[in-house]
Amino acid sequence: MTSENLVQPKTDFILSEEQTMLRDTAKQFFSEQVPVSNLRKLRDEENPDGIDRDVWKQAAELGLAGILIPEAYGGTDFGVTGMGLVMEEAGRTLAATPLFSSSILSTLILLEAASEEQKQEILPAIAAGEMIIAVALEESGHHNPAAITMSGAKKDGGLVLNGRKTFVLDGHIADKLIIVARSSGEKGDTNGLSLCLVDADATGLKVSRSKMVDSRNSSEVTCENLAVSADMIIGTIDDGAAPLENALDQARILLSAEILGGVNEVFERTLQYLKDRKQFGVPIGSFQALRHRASAIFSEIEICKAVVTFALSQSDKKSNQIARLASLTKARLGEASTLVSNEGLQMHGGIGMTDDVDIGLFMKRARVQLQLLGDPGFHRARYARLNGY
Repeated sequence: MTSENLVQPKTDFILSEEQTMLRDTAKQFFSEQVPVSNLRKLRDEENPDGIDRDVWKQAAELGLAGILIPEAYGGTDFGVTGMGLVMEEAGRTLAATPLFSSSILSTLILLEAASEEQKQEILPAIAAGEMIIAVALEESGHHNPAAITMSGAKKDGGLVLNGRKTFVLDGHIADKLIIVARSSGEKGDTNGLSLCLVDADATGLKVSRSKMVDSRNSSEVTCENLAVSADMIIGTIDDGAAPLENALDQARILLSAEILGGVNEVFERTLQYLKDRKQFGVPIGSFQALRHRASAIFSEIEICKAVVTFALSQSDKKSNQIARLASLTKARLGEASTLVSNEGLQMHGGIGMTDDVDIGLFMKRARVQLQLLGDPGFHRARYARLNGY
């Protein structure tokens, strides 16, 4: 990527009036309806859904579930930047909703590859909060969309699926799943993938909930001779890799926006603690060593803000640099979230290790986000490969 490509126009930093209203609406909604205490409640009560369905209905009524969906399909069509603003506010409260799994990742795949009939049937239901879709992609603890081994044997114009998926976000509460299967080629091939739309109650499909360190929803999915008819294939058989990768790149940028929200919240909470906590009769924030550490975090966050803002705007502009920007953004935000959550925890001292304060919850969330859709190591290697190294 040349230096010209990385120069961010000043207009990319300026929100329109509509975008400002959207951000303020999201901020109020998440802080009032889905605060961190909501996640604690779901965790402590061992809620079987892992989300508050009434809250999700309210989010849909506000239009948050359909931000990426065109108005023709019942959405609000605020674009990737608009969804990025919402995700940043969701990250500040550790909001437990199917926003990322259904309204972002699944929606982006459908927009990229679904038939008109599939879009007409599913997208309005997603926008209305009446349907939750989950994506079954990963097969190990390391993200690699090319390393798909779930077999999709061709039969009668459709596929028969056999295999196992892990780390399926919101899988156990989904009404339908988009399952990525290998219908040709070998593990590691960048083509030969098919995208299959499957009902949650389909014969041969088993979905079981997993326990996540951040108390968020995840599942394991097993397919045993699961028949997928031709009309339930998204796009065409064997050609799912390209639309999948396009959707993943936009999702990686939006996930980075959520990470940015969490990073900002941790930093602000840590600054307040440095002002409130006193030692030797003075606030610990007056100690030079802690001030230097806080300054380093501030500088890193400012860089992250610029990276995320630019990536969001370029995604809306359909830039041909999206793949590179997605990997750059996800790698940078992953590293930043590790740094900031570690520093926030340490500067809170011993109390930061307890469940009495929220800072530990943010650290756990940061660790899951680090791995989701590729860790910094994966994206550094991908960025180098995309640049010809």
